[in-house]
Amino acid sequence: MGIMDFIRGELIDVIEWTDDSRDTLSYRFPDEDKAIKNGAQLIVRESQRVQFLYLGEFGDTFGPGKHTLTTDNIPVLTRLKSWKYGFNSPFKADVYYLNTRLFTGNKWGTPNPFMLRDDDLGIVRARAFGIYDFKIVNPKLFLREVAGSDQNFRVDEFADTMRARIVSVFTDALASAKIPVFDVASRYGELGDALLPLINPVVSAKYGIEIASFVVENVSVPAEVEQAIDKRSSMAAIGNLNDYVKLQMAQGMEKGGGSGGMATEMAVGLAIAQQIMQQQGLPGAAAGAAEVAGPAAAAELLSPADVGKALGVAEKDVMAIIASGELAAKKIGDSYRVKRSALDDYLAK
Repeated sequence: MGIMDFIRGELIDVIEWTDDSRDTLSYRFPDEDKAIKNGAQLIVRESQRVQFLYLGEFGDTFGPGKHTLTTDNIPVLTRLKSWKYGFNSPFKADVYYLNTRLFTGNKWGTPNPFMLRDDDLGIVRARAFGIYDFKIVNPKLFLREVAGSDQNFRVDEFADTMRARIVSVFTDALASAKIPVFDVASRYGELGDALLPLINPVVSAKYGIEIASFVVENVSVPAEVEQAIDKRSSMAAIGNLNDYVKLQMAQGMEKGGGSGGMATEMAVGLAIAQQIMQQQGLPGAAAGAAEVAGPAAAAELLSPADVGKALGVAEKDVMAIIASGELAAKKIGDSYRVKRSALDDYLAK
């Protein structure tokens, strides 16, 4: 072997990286202490970027394509190495390939509860987990802040490195968004999309990555908070309690199936009969009037239990309306009685 063959064997003519692992984020081209030939070919495939480093400083960045490495098209490296224009000689530099495709299905989760401040519940402890998809958008920043000088930086290393950082960004974004705990715990399917615009600027500026999809699969809160959420959901399903009770009462009276409706109908019927008897001068009219007064007066006073049972609502719901002052009632002994006229006024509101 001649001296020229030996020198040629010590130079790198072609730089390329074919990735078949599918989980490598960055890869340092193994130069084996060889120098790169001036005029060497650099091949960068789709979903790849190449970053040159010289003595720890970032040089030129190359996108997809076939590039000839000369002092003309590596201006940053030329300036760092203090070459004069046209200086034709081999050079030494670290060459990093970065995989810019989308990496999907990465898991994240909060190892410890994080605190949420809520206007209704105060400070609440919660846990959350989910998945996210990301890609590298800033090779220099990613190498400096995440991968470092690792020769073969893989997704599993990234997951360990970034899990705590992603959780930190998530909790900060959640706090700044001021989303109520009731929405966080019951509508987490929409939460990821809402937080993505808050999370992306942070991770892009800090780590050189972009999160394409951020999914919150579950948010768990203490049992007492879950009970409060269930109660609020039930109230939302029923709607306004007063309106609900009014509707039940009105439907019951229309059907005439309740004790209050039957008593009222009897009183009205007896009153009409008595009026006819008086007009015709028939005997017993006065007695009949007295008898009518008794049932009619009794029919005018209904207990909360009778009202609730007859109209298909719970007695406690009737008592709640009485306690609110919206339905007038008279307390007799230890119980309440509702006048028919007061009930009519309430339903007419």
